[in-house]
Amino acid sequence: MTNKIEAENFIQDLAKVAEVRANVAHSLGKMSETLETAELVGKQSSGELGLAREIEDIKVASKNLRDGVFRLMVLGDMKRGKSTFLNALIGENILPSDVNPCTALLTILRYGNEKKVTVHFNDGKSPEELDFKIFKRNYTIDPAEAKRLEKENKQAFPDVDYAVVEYPLTLLEKGIEIVDSPGLNDTEARNELSLGYINNCHAILFVMRATQPCTLGERRYLENYIKDRGLTVFFLINAFDQVRESLIDPDDAEELEEAEAKVRKVFHANLAEYCVIDGQDIYQERVFAISALPALRRRIKDSFASLEGTGFPEFMSALSYFLTKERAAQEFRQAQILASQANSHVREAIARRKPLLDEDVNELKARINSVEPEFKKLTEIRDEFQKEIRTVRDKKARVVADSFRSYVLSLGDTFEADFLHYQPDLNFMDFLNNDKREGFEAELKKAFEQYINDKLAAWTITVENEMDAAFLQLSRMAAHYGASYSKVTDKITEKITGKKVNSFSGYGEEDDSPTWAKWAMGLFSLARGNIAGMAMAGAGFDWKNILLNLVTVAGVGTIIATITGITLGPVGLALLGLGVGVMQADQAKKQLVQVTKKELVKHLPQVAQEQWQPVHDAIKECFDSYEQEVSERIDDDIQSRQSELDNLVKQKEEREINRGEELARFEQLETDVLSEYEKIENVYNNFVRAIT
Repeated sequence: MTNKIEAENFIQDLAKVAEVRANVAHSLGKMSETLETAELVGKQSSGELGLAREIEDIKVASKNLRDGVFRLMVLGDMKRGKSTFLNALIGENILPSDVNPCTALLTILRYGNEKKVTVHFNDGKSPEELDFKIFKRNYTIDPAEAKRLEKENKQAFPDVDYAVVEYPLTLLEKGIEIVDSPGLNDTEARNELSLGYINNCHAILFVMRATQPCTLGERRYLENYIKDRGLTVFFLINAFDQVRESLIDPDDAEELEEAEAKVRKVFHANLAEYCVIDGQDIYQERVFAISALPALRRRIKDSFASLEGTGFPEFMSALSYFLTKERAAQEFRQAQILASQANSHVREAIARRKPLLDEDVNELKARINSVEPEFKKLTEIRDEFQKEIRTVRDKKARVVADSFRSYVLSLGDTFEADFLHYQPDLNFMDFLNNDKREGFEAELKKAFEQYINDKLAAWTITVENEMDAAFLQLSRMAAHYGASYSKVTDKITEKITGKKVNSFSGYGEEDDSPTWAKWAMGLFSLARGNIAGMAMAGAGFDWKNILLNLVTVAGVGTIIATITGITLGPVGLALLGLGVGVMQADQAKKQLVQVTKKELVKHLPQVAQEQWQPVHDAIKECFDSYEQEVSERIDDDIQSRQSELDNLVKQKEEREINRGEELARFEQLETDVLSEYEKIENVYNNFVRAIT
């Protein structure tokens, strides 16, 4: 990997990926059109070949590639310079950066032919289109207002879900989409919204500030929402140029070197643990000191001005390497596997059909009847695999639900030590002042919500580990049942045609698995933008999104509200009853923790009992969705094999099949599909050679 690239080179790298995407998408599209046409013609000749599932999968993959983008999510606390950084990255001063514009507004920046902003609401209102000036005016608040809202645990724009900013910029046109999140110290509801987007982004750009090294809020977020989740994170230490400005003598080179080294040391101590993958230290490839404001000033004057000395060339080099040499390569490999699979299936279907063209109808019917036991065996394999999935489902759903119950019941054991981290901003004596009590209660509620949210986030790591293990187990089962399934289908072919039809795959034993097994094993994907660390790497089935929607949003949100409401309600009365007014601040603090713990522990059994079933059902739903997709794919395969034979019989009964014309048609079909597959193969191989 080169040490640095400038903005122009970054654009060129993205353009190469966009070109490959377009070429592969075009070839997949041509392949699906060829197969569709062949099946239509087949209805009037020797019958369809049963390629409906291949056509559907190829169409989806082609569309995903045509629409493909690298989705980057920008995270960071308020006043870290996120908007300035984004403006510098895209090369134009689009997002407001003089004040904090999006305290509670998640913004998606994507390419559009025209400049416009669309605000989407969460209260049923129709989306609203705005120009940039009105957007900045209506959805910008000053820092003082942002701080007040944060203190009161309120959202600046509670009726807004998110905004989409469209802009005709080269960076966006070449395949970058940016999600600009609210500040980390925004409400817990907004944090949950951000988590939903995190799971569907390729990389996270975590913006920090050199003059405010690793605050409590940043450490809290990293510990609870980033650590051990298999996410790709680039840490950007912004405003590094201000380290010089903080010196008594900015021109003292020795003093500057010492000050910068001290800042780097602090960040390394706090971020190093998040930059280890499979035991390998990649800190230098993930953490960058940048100066966004100088970079923005240069790029406003010249889009391709040198950004030397701002940290951007080093960062863009690492980002480009990750996106083009890692993510894009995986994306194109998936398309290659899908194309190879379609090419093999077409050739195998034709090889099965050719020997049957001259068969007598009655003889063909007799042969079809002879393989009924084999088709029954295929359904038995499906049923056996379904049972295995349900066994794993029931076990994991109970294990996870039980772990949730145990975890919730144990919260009181460490409450005193845990809750200390959430109290630094609480002025306990404000509780005694009637005019300030409401503000104190709001602060306490926010601190308590953060505590509960973080504890539940820590528990979800256990859930993810359990689910990873479960789907790895199912992947192995899919390989086993797939092998058994292939043996049966080979026997069907032999009994029908009178000879063995060899596999036309070129990737070894694993590629001989039936399509449904490949999907169940995670060997090819039809998903978009999923970066979640999974045992089924790149799998088309995205259980993390299902789990996020069903547990984090539906279940955990309810849990937080429930625990907060039933615990904090009686705390104030209890404190007054204990005479806290005559205590010193430190005594009041201890008393508050003890009373809060008492109320918490009192209600934990209720929460654990009430939420056990929703958690159990959410986990069960993940496996049910997996089972449904697997079953549908197996049924499609069985049905296509049966209809492939039935179609031939029907055509033979209705008309005389011209064997010569059919053989010529099959030869042309094989040639056309192979041609598109070879184009994809060549594009992929050339891309791999170019990046290695």
